[in-house]
Amino acid sequence: MYANARNRYAQDSVGTASPARLLTMLYDRLVLDLQRAEAALAEADRSAANTALTHAQDILSELRNTLKVDAWQGGPALASLYAWWITELVGANVRGDARRIAMVRAQVEPLRAAWHAAAAQAASAAPAAVLTSA
Repeated sequence: MYANARNRYAQDSVGTASPARLLTMLYDRLVLDLQRAEAALAEADRSAANTALTHAQDILSELRNTLKVDAWQGGPALASLYAWWITELVGANVRGDARRIAMVRAQVEPLRAAWHAAAAQAASAAPAAVLTSA
């Protein structure tokens, strides 16, 4: 029963989230998956590492596929970065290389922080925009 309620809450959270919130949720989960993969490899649990890395690759694929590359100047570079991270995680998974996972995570974390800051800034600016247009 608890699991059903938790799943329903998660579905409702995703279903009602703004695009900015969805993006930050994906980045948060991506970092969690990378941390889990590193920990699993440290414990020699290749199965758990594979599960976490596969999920991380799925997130990166989703981010890359939904990125509107033509919408801003940095779009193509970000798409290339997503593709490169996927390649690195595939290699890390095949070789059981925690160093490659840590390197990807070290690059993802600052980007995650930047997206969180941008989302917070957009959220705080939205009410002001509504007030000035009224």
